[in-house]
Amino acid sequence: MRVVGPERTRLTQRAAMASVGMALTLLIAKTWAAIATDSTAMLGSLADTALDLVASLFTLAGVRIAALPADHDHRFGHGKAEALVALGQVVLIAASALGIGWRAVDRLLNGAPTANAELGIGVSLAAMLGTLLLLNYQKRVIAKTGSVAIQTDNMHYKSDLFLNGAVIAALVLDHLLHVRGADAAFGVAIALWLLWGAWSAAGESVNHLMDAEWPIEKRDAFLEACADYPELKGIHDVRTRSSGVHDFIQFHVWVPEEWTVREAHDRLDAVEEDLQRRFPGTEIFLHMDPEGHTDREGMLPHHLTERQ
Repeated sequence: MRVVGPERTRLTQRAAMASVGMALTLLIAKTWAAIATDSTAMLGSLADTALDLVASLFTLAGVRIAALPADHDHRFGHGKAEALVALGQVVLIAASALGIGWRAVDRLLNGAPTANAELGIGVSLAAMLGTLLLLNYQKRVIAKTGSVAIQTDNMHYKSDLFLNGAVIAALVLDHLLHVRGADAAFGVAIALWLLWGAWSAAGESVNHLMDAEWPIEKRDAFLEACADYPELKGIHDVRTRSSGVHDFIQFHVWVPEEWTVREAHDRLDAVEEDLQRRFPGTEIFLHMDPEGHTDREGMLPHHLTERQ
């Protein structure tokens, strides 16, 4: 069962702090290795770790700000803080990827030796071990909190496993097996990987800021739960959005003409409270319509209304 409130905030902040600590440790180790090996692939891994540190700091700030309750100036809470800091990460990632790509292409054209590959391999293996420990901890926190911010951080660190593996492969091929150009080629691949990550992160952030609808599976799960309540048999005009760790859904529901305003209010209020227990962190906005009435203005497209 997922936790909410102060316990959720405590767990997500601890996970974010663990991420910051891991990124800082790896940054120091990889800086040493990048200088000692002069490897383009290791430089790319170093840049990614530096971005991990910035991303983890942003995640920590985003988690703290997003957890703040709604106030007079932010009636819907502060959830979009996560999307805003994510866009800042995208700019840093893209700039770093372009710089690494430029250096790697120069290495491919002009060549350059790689020294002390054993050190680079050792640091990369240690980085993979530390990352696995962090991923295991984050997985437990995600299971308890469902935090979008920690999930995103977890996905980024999963990609680091492949990145460190690529660095090891580059150093083995280039230095130990004497496949010249392998290090620079892997540097280009890492730069492209970072650009892809930036593109993906940008799309997710823009969706949050533009109030995109929930994924179909998530929306359907809520509507299937609504089918358990006879009071919601006339649900229509469903609209959804997410803001950081907070979800919002609004819909209209038919009310029998013989119900009094008090009866309709009490019945639907009880249903709303029960749904919020089943879907923690979801704020529900419900509007009552006379039975059989639908508002044509603002209706969802046909392929979405079929799911209501």
